[in-house]
Amino acid sequence: MRTNDDEEDYDSHERRIFWRVVFGFLSLVLIVLLFNSFYIIQAGQRGVLLTFGNPDLTPKAEGLHFKIPLVQKIVKMDIRTSKYESKLSAASKDLQDLQTDIAINYRIESEKVVELYRTVGVDYVTKVIMPIEAEANKYASAQFAAEELIQQREKVRELMLNSLKEKLEPRGIIVEDISIINFEFSESFSASIEAKVVASQQKLKADMDLQRIRVEAEQKITQAGAEAESLRLQKQQITPELLQLRQIEVQSKSLDVQSKAIDKWNGILPQITGGATPFVNMGNLQDIVK
Repeated sequence: MRTNDDEEDYDSHERRIFWRVVFGFLSLVLIVLLFNSFYIIQAGQRGVLLTFGNPDLTPKAEGLHFKIPLVQKIVKMDIRTSKYESKLSAASKDLQDLQTDIAINYRIESEKVVELYRTVGVDYVTKVIMPIEAEANKYASAQFAAEELIQQREKVRELMLNSLKEKLEPRGIIVEDISIINFEFSESFSASIEAKVVASQQKLKADMDLQRIRVEAEQKITQAGAEAESLRLQKQQITPELLQLRQIEVQSKSLDVQSKAIDKWNGILPQITGGATPFVNMGNLQDIVK
C-alpha cells in the first residue's frame, strides 16, 4: 500500500516537473523576445518603426537598433537605385497604335521614407510609378506622328522624364533616368515604313545616276569644245606665208632626193627594150635612187 510519505514524494516530483516545464517555456519566450528586441538596418536601407501600427516620424538609418517586442515592428525599405521595366501602349499624333518598351532608374528619397510608407505603403511601384509612367508615355507619344517618334526619340524621352519627375518627386521617389528601349508599331504601318524607305533609297540611287550622267555629258561637251578651239587656233595660224614655206620645204626635200640619186648614179643608162613602148629596168632605177 502507498503510504502518506510516498504520496507526498509523488506530488513533490510532479510539481518539480511542472515548474521545470514552465521555467523552460518562459526561458524560451524570453530568449525569443530578447532576439526580437533588436534589428539591423543594412546599408542602402531605411527602417520605418511602427508602434501599434503608428509609424515613427524619423526613419531608422543603417546599424543595430532596439525595439519593444510585440509592441513595435520595423519595416525595411530599399533606398538604392532600382530599375523598373515595362511595355506600355499608346497612340501617336496621327492615331497610330504603338507599344513602347521603357526602363526607369529610380530611388526613394531617404528623408521621405516614412511619408511614402504612410501614404502609399511598400507597394509604391504598382500604386504610384506604373500609372504615372503610363500617363507620361501617352502624353509624350501624342505629341509626335508615328514616323517622327523614331527620329525624335530623345525629345520623347525628355518629355516623359520631366513628367515623371514632376509627379513622383513630391512623393519621395527620385527618377534618375529613363530609357526608351524600343517602339513597336502595327504590322501594316511597319510595312508602309519599310516600303517608303525602299522607295527613298531607289530615288536616291536614281538621282545619283542622273547626276553621274550629267557630269559625264558635261565632260564630253568640255572635251569637244577644247578640240574645236584647238582646231580653230590651228586654222588661224595657217597663213599664205606658212603655206608657201611648207611648199618650199617639200620642194627642198624633193631636190635632196634627186641630188642623192645623181650622186649615186654610176653613169649607166637604164636598159630599154621593146618596140614602140620602151621598157625600163626598175631594179637599176631603184639602185640609183638608193
